[in-house]
Amino acid sequence: MSHQRIATLINDCLNNKTCLPKRDSILKKIKTAHSGTDVVTGNRSSSERHKTNAMNSVKIEGQTRSEHGKTATRRLRSEGNVPCVIYGGAETIHFSAPTLAFRPLVYTPQFQLAEITVDGKMYRCILKDKQFDVITDELAHIDFLELVEDKKVIANLPLKLTGQPAGVKAGGRLEVKMKALKVRTLPKYLTEAIEVDITNLGLNENLRVQDVPAENMEVMNSARIPVASIVMTRALRQAESEEKKK
Repeated sequence: MSHQRIATLINDCLNNKTCLPKRDSILKKIKTAHSGTDVVTGNRSSSERHKTNAMNSVKIEGQTRSEHGKTATRRLRSEGNVPCVIYGGAETIHFSAPTLAFRPLVYTPQFQLAEITVDGKMYRCILKDKQFDVITDELAHIDFLELVEDKKVIANLPLKLTGQPAGVKAGGRLEVKMKALKVRTLPKYLTEAIEVDITNLGLNENLRVQDVPAENMEVMNSARIPVASIVMTRALRQAESEEKKK
């Protein structure tokens, strides 16, 4: 149901005396179905907008591990757990958690936060490194970096290209050459993806690292590296060649 339709129903109900007995029930149902939205204006509350813009996070429940030798880690893995470490904060935390808990975080191209709870304390982290068994290819170890409010971190943020390039409309083909940028920034500026509008990217043109808008971030990749290009297709080259022969 659209927000305009909701507002209309409310106004009709308020202006119609026969509807008054049912008014409270109707309003309650509408507010429940559209929590976080102003049912009259259709605008989301500031808290709801903040929630929408917040990054995705994966919650992980871990157990402290006091033994760090090969025998102990081998036993953890045999029990279906992954040995992990959190560093970058006030202290280094060694813990383990079930392998299945890491799947939404590890087996995805998305950049997400990890909210790791160990012994009742929660740590907001980003995944820094992961190791796999060379024989079984199972997850063997994970390093996490704890996010500290005033301490910059280095992260690889995915690039999200938006818009229909002018060069593609002209018959070219889009070639994506980079899928993420390496940046240094404060935790509050981390984002799920850096959006880049390529609507004006023409035929035989390149989008380079230096062209990517990365506000409040220090991009660590070389500025001249191509991110995306619009190249001529074979059919377009043949068409141009035939045109020149005429």
